[in-house]
Amino acid sequence: MKLLPKLLKWQLLCLFVLCTKVNYAFQQPSKIKTVTVYLDGAEIQREATVKLNSGKSIITLHNLSPYIEESSIQVSGLENASILSINFGINYLTKQKQSDSIVSLQNELKRLNENIQYQNNLISGYNEELSLIQNNKKLGNANEVVSLEKLKTFATYYRTRITELKTDINTSNSKIDDFKQSQTKIQQQLAEFNVEEKTQTGEIKLKLNSEVTAALNLKIKYNIKNAGWFPIYDLKAEKINQPINLEYKAHVYQSSGCDWENVNLVLSTSDPNTNNERPNVNPKYLNFISPYSNYNSKRATKSYNYKYNPLVKTVTGIVTSASDGLPLPGVSVIEKGTSHGVQTDFDGKYTLKTTSGNSLVYSYVGMISEELPIHSSIMNVTLTEDSSQLDEVIIVGYGTAKKENFTSAQYGNKVQQMMDEEFDDDPYIKPVNYTATGNIIEEGITNTNFKIDKKHSIPSDGDITVIEIDKYSVPATYNYFAAPILNENVFLTAKIGNWEQYNLLPAEANVYFEGSYSGKTNINPSATTDSLTVSLGVDPNIVVKRTQLNDYKKTTFIGNNKVVQKAYEIEIKNNKNSNVQLTLLDRIPKSQNKSIKIDDVETGTANYNDDKGILKWILNLQTGETKTLKHAYSVRFPKGKHVNL
Repeated sequence: MKLLPKLLKWQLLCLFVLCTKVNYAFQQPSKIKTVTVYLDGAEIQREATVKLNSGKSIITLHNLSPYIEESSIQVSGLENASILSINFGINYLTKQKQSDSIVSLQNELKRLNENIQYQNNLISGYNEELSLIQNNKKLGNANEVVSLEKLKTFATYYRTRITELKTDINTSNSKIDDFKQSQTKIQQQLAEFNVEEKTQTGEIKLKLNSEVTAALNLKIKYNIKNAGWFPIYDLKAEKINQPINLEYKAHVYQSSGCDWENVNLVLSTSDPNTNNERPNVNPKYLNFISPYSNYNSKRATKSYNYKYNPLVKTVTGIVTSASDGLPLPGVSVIEKGTSHGVQTDFDGKYTLKTTSGNSLVYSYVGMISEELPIHSSIMNVTLTEDSSQLDEVIIVGYGTAKKENFTSAQYGNKVQQMMDEEFDDDPYIKPVNYTATGNIIEEGITNTNFKIDKKHSIPSDGDITVIEIDKYSVPATYNYFAAPILNENVFLTAKIGNWEQYNLLPAEANVYFEGSYSGKTNINPSATTDSLTVSLGVDPNIVVKRTQLNDYKKTTFIGNNKVVQKAYEIEIKNNKNSNVQLTLLDRIPKSQNKSIKIDDVETGTANYNDDKGILKWILNLQTGETKTLKHAYSVRFPKGKHVNL
C-alpha cells in the first residue's frame, strides 16, 4: 500500500515535466530586414533565429508596431516544424521607442518643466519672507521707546531686504517667461513630428510544434498602416533646344512605432487598400417615379491615380466650368469628415489649410459633389456639365487628347482649350531592369517595384525621407503658348513622347528653367494619350497684349434687333535673344440660341475652327520682332434681351 503513493508522485512528476516541455514559451527578438513600401501602407519582413525544443513551443515576437494587420501575417522558414496558431495582440505595458531626436526634445521639455517649477518654488519662498517682514513691522511696545539708531537700522534692513526680495521675484518671473517661450517652441516642433505618447506595442505569438530539437531562421511578413510613399519630380530645362532632365524621387514616411534601421527598401506602385472586387453588372429596370423624390442615378466609381499625401498642409487651386472655361465662384470646398472648408472667390480661386481630413469635397448648386484625395498643394478642378446635370469632374492634367484646361504653376495663370499638335515620336530606350541610379525595376502585371540599391534608415517620426529613384534625359518638343482672352502671360510648355517607359505616377513637379526655379506644376501620366505636356512656367520676355478697338466698339439698332460690333487687336513682341515659335489662341463666340446671330466674322490670318469658334495662330517670331493680329465680329439679337457677351 505504501508503494501506491510513491508511484502516484512519480507519475505526477513525469506529467509536470512533460507539460513543461510541451508549453515551452519565450520572448524572441527579431530584426527588420526588408520593407516594401506601398503608396499607402507597407509590408515588413522580419527575421528571427529560433532554437526549438522538441514538442510545443510558444514564441512571442515583441516590440512590434501596434498597427499590424493580423490577417496579413505570414511565416516561412519552418523546415520540419509546424504552426499550430498565430495571434497578434497589443502590449499596453511596454511603450514604443521614440526616435533620438524626439527623445532629446522630450528630455529638454522635461528639464524646462523642472526649471519652471524650481523658479515657482523660489517665488513662493520670497513671498513667504515678504509676508513675514510685513507682519513684523511693529517695533517695541507701549512701555518701550525705540531709539533713533535702532529705528534707522530696522528701516535700512526692511528697505534693503524688501528690495532684494522683489528683485529676485522679478528675476524668477523673467526666467519663467523665457522657459515658457522655449517650451512653446519645443511643443510646436513635437507637433510638427506628430508626436503623441505611445503606450502600447504589438506582439505576435506563434505556437509551433517540432518533433525534434531544431534551429530555425524564421521569416515573418506582415502589413502595417501609417506608412507610405509618394512621388515628386524635378524638371530641369536649360535651353529649349535641349532635352529635359527629369529626376524621379520618392518621399517616404512612416509613423508605425518602430524605426526602420539599415533596411533593404522596395518602393511599390501598388496599393493594397484598393478594392479588387470585380463589379457585377445587373439589369436596370425603368419605371415611373415621383418628380419630388430624391432619386439619383448611381454613378460609376471613378478611377483616380491620385493618392493622399499627408505632408500637404495647404491646398490652393481654381474651380472652373468645363462648358465655357469660366471660374465658378461660391463652390464649397470642404475636408471630408469635418466642417472645415472654404468657398471659392469671384475668380474661382480657393486656399485651404488642411487639418485632419484626407480628401476634399467640391460642391456647387446644380452640380454633383465630387471627392478627391488631398494629393498636391495645387488642386485645380473643372466641373463638367452634361444633359442630366453637371455629372463629371476632371482634374486638370497635361495629357494632349483633350487640352481643354491647362494650368501653370500658379493656379491663377489659366489657359483654356489648348489645341492638339502633331508630335514626332523620338524613342528613348533605357534598360528595362535598372535605373540610372542603380535601382532595380521589377514590372508586375499591375504594378512596378523599385528595389533601392542602398540600405536606408527611416525613423518612426512621420517626417519624410527623400529617396532617389531614377534620372532621365527626356527628349521634348518645346512650344510657347498664349491665350490672351483669358491670360496675357506666355507659357512655355514641353511635350514628351513615349512617356509610358518612365513608370511615372501623378504627382507635383518642381520646375527649373535656365537654372532658376520657376514654380510647381502637375504631371498626370494617367491621361490616355501618346504624349505628355507639362508647363515650365511663364516667360516674361515674350509680351502679349490684347485690346478692344474703340473704333469698332459700337451698338446699333436694325428693326427689332440690336447689333453689337466688336474688334480686337493682339500685339506680340519677342524680347528674347533667340527666335521662338508661339501658338496663340483666341475665340469667336458661338450662339446657342437661334435668335442670337454671329455675323461679320473677320479672322485675319488665323486658322479658324468654325465648329468651336477657336482662332489659332502659329507664329515664328524673330529676336526683337513685333507682330499685330486682328479679328472682329458682330452679334445680333432682339431688343430688350441681354446676352452674355
